[in-house]
Amino acid sequence: MIQLVMFKIEKLDLLVSLYIFCILLSELMGGKTFFITNIGSFPLNASVAIFLLPIVFTINDIVIEVYGKDKARSIVRSGLLMVFLMILFSFLAISLPPSTRFSQREAFYDNIFGTSIRIAFASLTAFTIAEFTDIFIFSKIRQKFGKSRLWLRNNASNILSQLFDTVIFMILAFYAFDRPFANNVAFLSSLILPYWLLKSFMSVIETPFVYLGVRWLRKDK
Repeated sequence: MIQLVMFKIEKLDLLVSLYIFCILLSELMGGKTFFITNIGSFPLNASVAIFLLPIVFTINDIVIEVYGKDKARSIVRSGLLMVFLMILFSFLAISLPPSTRFSQREAFYDNIFGTSIRIAFASLTAFTIAEFTDIFIFSKIRQKFGKSRLWLRNNASNILSQLFDTVIFMILAFYAFDRPFANNVAFLSSLILPYWLLKSFMSVIETPFVYLGVRWLRKDK
């Protein structure tokens, strides 16, 4: 008889795991951009990481609300450490000589994970600034209004911090030094504006999940 064993996972541990998962997946796969639509002659593009980053900021706000900013900062530092370690391992992985069987695929491997290194570096820089900005703004609004207006501090902190994150990340990740400056400005603008607006929109629609997440996490505290 086969017995299914259910492992109990603490709620905070689950949130931290999901947080790290979203960050690392954003680094590994965030280099792909996809076309959304045209506004006149202006193309709107976004990175596939658009679906993951709002979750990161939502978890951040839930943890701050329940456990305070020191705990949130600790989780952010853990996430940044994981990204840094991923960068180091990526350097090691692409620098090792391939076996004979793998040699034909080495160029593709290096291209994919070489790009991931740049994405990870850009994200590490932008994410560091954005996450601590998010915590700072969220905490300041809470000091002013107390425990009320969670919707305000959630969205104000997310929208402003995501603006920093988007601008810094897009420039570091996608600026092409072999293209004219005007071409870079046009392409980066087509990424930054919709990417920030989409993340801001997703922050707004995820506000109920912040309330639910806070209530869910507080039950075991």
